[in-house]
Amino acid sequence: MSGRAIVVGAGITGVAAALSLQRSGWGVMLVDRVAPGDPAQTSYGNAGLLARAAVVPVSTPGLIWRAPRLLFDPNAPLFLRWRYLPRLMPWLVPFLRNGASARVARIAQTLAGLTGDAVARHQALAAGTNAARFIRTGDYVYLYPDRSAARKDRAGFALRRANGFAVEERTQAALSAADPALGPGARFGIALPDHGWITDPGAYLAELAQVFSGQGGAFQQGEAVSLAPGQVTLAGGQVLAADRIVLTAGAWSGALAQSLGLKMPLESERGYHLMLRGTNIRPPHPYMVATGSFAVTPMEGGMRLAGIVEFGGLHAPPSRAPFALLRRAIRRVYPDLTWTQAEEWMGHRPSLPDSLPVLGEDPRRPGIIHAYGGQHVGLTMGPLLGKLAADIATGARPNRDLAALAPTRFSGAR
Repeated sequence: MSGRAIVVGAGITGVAAALSLQRSGWGVMLVDRVAPGDPAQTSYGNAGLLARAAVVPVSTPGLIWRAPRLLFDPNAPLFLRWRYLPRLMPWLVPFLRNGASARVARIAQTLAGLTGDAVARHQALAAGTNAARFIRTGDYVYLYPDRSAARKDRAGFALRRANGFAVEERTQAALSAADPALGPGARFGIALPDHGWITDPGAYLAELAQVFSGQGGAFQQGEAVSLAPGQVTLAGGQVLAADRIVLTAGAWSGALAQSLGLKMPLESERGYHLMLRGTNIRPPHPYMVATGSFAVTPMEGGMRLAGIVEFGGLHAPPSRAPFALLRRAIRRVYPDLTWTQAEEWMGHRPSLPDSLPVLGEDPRRPGIIHAYGGQHVGLTMGPLLGKLAADIATGARPNRDLAALAPTRFSGAR
């Protein structure tokens, strides 16, 4: 079977879906407000991690009691625009309920099936293209000021072990031997081997999109305002037609899904990054600064500090406090760090209350495939989500159980 498809959203999942459809012989049009790799995309501003062992859900046991303290701690990586709280509550209540131990174990197992082979999937997606040069592999190390500080994360590392991922301790001597510039905030580490990262996520995505265009794919810049089986309507009234529609618009997917009559509690977890250029230090591989919940990733021209969670919706401007927190926290890791330029960025992680993405069709609206909600691991799982969405669109049967990802799971329909 072959036909024509429109992919709405040109982030990593959308570009992967478009390439997969194209390789199956379909004619494909990508639609987005901005070009692939543009700074307005979440796929541009992430930490660049291919975090294959990132199977711990965002909501975990005890979070409901810890969250209030975190919100009032200026050094904690959780922020809330208080005026947004009433709008957040329908998402927040089920999110916190999903922190129950039994639910966390089930969610982690599902996530492991989506992230475990992420490095290989990125390598396969980029093979033979200029995008491949941006992929690096190596350890991903959680940093702590001492061994006792790591104990608070022991449940998370136990979940990773239970799902087949290696976990290795690093003493201060081992950390310093690999990276002599590390300071007092990094006296103990826990390493996750066989991970990967992208050294320029925006350029990586732009290169993949160029491959798509070079093979006859079309790109239409515009904002999708409504969907229906077989058609996409853009702002301004232009209507695009195709046999299949694949919705991969990240945090902007929720409104489009709900316009189809599908209950979709999709929330933006606003994330921040500082891209430090011209640094005098280059990390040997990515770190997670556990006490600040932000990643430090070596990238082309410097390093990126990325993380933070802020709830404030899609439309509020960036806050200043998260950038200040990143600047303070990196000094505990690299006391002697200098840089020539710091670029600030804020974007929107598309997150659902159960920390899982949406993948599949609503049987009431056949021909529209939903693929979004990658929360903190959207880049990591993007190639797989895109490939599975393409398989569903072409009528191929994915070789896995996707029930936990059903787009109807929040409305009670299956």
